[in-house]
Formats: sequence, structure tokens, C-alpha cells
Amino acid sequence: MTAALLRIGTRASPMAVSQTGRVARELAAANPELAAPGAIELVKIVTTGDQLQDRKLSEIGGKALFTKEIEEALIAGQVDMAVHSMKDVPTVLPPGLEIACMLKRDDPRDAVMAAGCKSFDDLPAGATIGTSSLRRAAQVLHRWPQLKVVPYRGNANTRLRKLQEGVVDATILALSGLHRIDRLDVISFIMSVEDMLPAVGQGALGVEIRSDDQRARNWLAPLRDEPSEICVNAERSLLMTLDGSCRTPIAALAEIDDEGELRLRGLLAQPDGSQLVQGERRGKPSDGEKLGQDLGLELKKKLPIMPTH
Repeated sequence: MTAALLRIGTRASPMAVSQTGRVARELAAANPELAAPGAIELVKIVTTGDQLQDRKLSEIGGKALFTKEIEEALIAGQVDMAVHSMKDVPTVLPPGLEIACMLKRDDPRDAVMAAGCKSFDDLPAGATIGTSSLRRAAQVLHRWPQLKVVPYRGNANTRLRKLQEGVVDATILALSGLHRIDRLDVISFIMSVEDMLPAVGQGALGVEIRSDDQRARNWLAPLRDEPSEICVNAERSLLMTLDGSCRTPIAALAEIDDEGELRLRGLLAQPDGSQLVQGERRGKPSDGEKLGQDLGLELKKKLPIMPTH
């Protein structure tokens, strides 16, 4: 059996495999040498974050647990590139690795599953919202303090099953993720970004490589979407300035309007939703990372006591 020309590392969850399959198809379409059967191999790696489903991410090491083992395989040369949801990627990468490509971003909004509801206003006081995200929890509790948020982990299909079993009254998932596993049918309503500002990088796929691997970089070049990279990097600059982690509810969304101006919105909150501050910056796309830094500093001043639990 001929060895694959390209080995792509991915988390083993259905959603991760689906989005990595998309990258593989686009690579094959853009690079004739990768179009032959067997030229690309998907290497499924079970991460610590996927294994430990009974505790909050903030208690076991944060989102890096979804990338650590895959990055170790990349450094060791066991895979040639790795596909990540950018919302799971820490702002500081291991030495020698880089995000060489971001694909065109999908819809970054959040979707809600809650039988018979078109808004959280339709839920009775005390109704339970299941989410593992401090960002989602803080925004729900700030806007709808009559609702109750409970910890809720597992991949998307597991969370949907728990909802069907009545474990919670509603749950929130990324619209892009539901699209990738073909489960748009379960959505009760899509939240506006005014009601629920997305996670940094939500809806964007990034491909990580070894910095010295020019062959992988060349293969990825046709897939790069510069506007998506500009927007996500502006959001990640804000996150880095806030020194954000899974213990801190942070949200951000950067968009480039029809006139070519970059608009960056950011949010910082206490986990219980008791305090929530927001801000905005506008400017040239080329200044995106500086805008992120400036907005991060503003939010820090507005809410100087950083959440730690």
C-alpha cells in the first residue's frame, strides 16, 4: 500500500472529522497531486479534552486540551498538518508551529435548541440552559437572569441527545458546527450577535503546520481566505490582550463591511453575568491586530477585576 502524501491530524469527534474532510476535499481540488486515491490520510487523534467529559474545561486545563495531543503529533512528524476550530486554538502556539491557513469563515452565530421556543423570553423562570461555555452562560444570565445555567459537556450529538432526554430545557451550540454535522433541523432559533456575541474565532477553520514545512504551506496557499484571517487575528489579538482563558467569559466578532472597514466588537463579563462590559473599534483591516489590542485594554479598564473562577 502506497503511503499517503499528506497526513492530516484531527480530533476524533464527528464534527472534527467532518470539517477535516472539508479541508481534505478542498486540498485535493486545488492540488492535482493530492487528488489521487489514498494521497490524503486523515489521522484521528483522541484528545484529553474529548476524553474528560465529566468536568468543566476550566478545571482541567482549558481549551488547549483539544489541541495538545494533535500538536505533539505534528511536532513529532506523525502528521503533516492539523485542522482546528479556531475557537479552540490558544493564542500562543508551541514553538515551531503556526496557523498557515484559515478557510473562508462560516456563520459565527450561536443557535439554540429549545422545543417550541423562538426566544429565551419564551422560557419560564427557572428553565435550565445547558452549556459548558462561560461566555454563553454569562451573556444568558446577564440578559435573562430568571433562567438557570447548568454545566453541560460532550460533543454536539451527545448534547442533543441529553436535551431530548430532558436533562435540560435548552442548549446552545455554534451554528457552523451544526451545519458541519448536518443537524440544522434541530435549531429552534438563531441568536443575533447583539444578544450573544460569538467566541473568538467561532465559525473559522485553521490549519496548523510546522513552520519549516514549505510543501504543506504551498498546498494550503489556494485555500487561504485573507478577510477571514484578518478578522480572526483581530479577535485573537483582543483575547491575548485580555490574557483570556476558559475561566474568563470573553467574546469578540470582527467583520469587514462593504466599504472595506473593519468593525471589531468585544465583550468581557463576570461568569455569573452580574457585570458585563462591551466596546467597539473601527479601522483599516491592516490595523486589525492593533484594534484588538486597543479594545482589549479598554475592556480591562472597564472591568479591572478579571474573573478567575
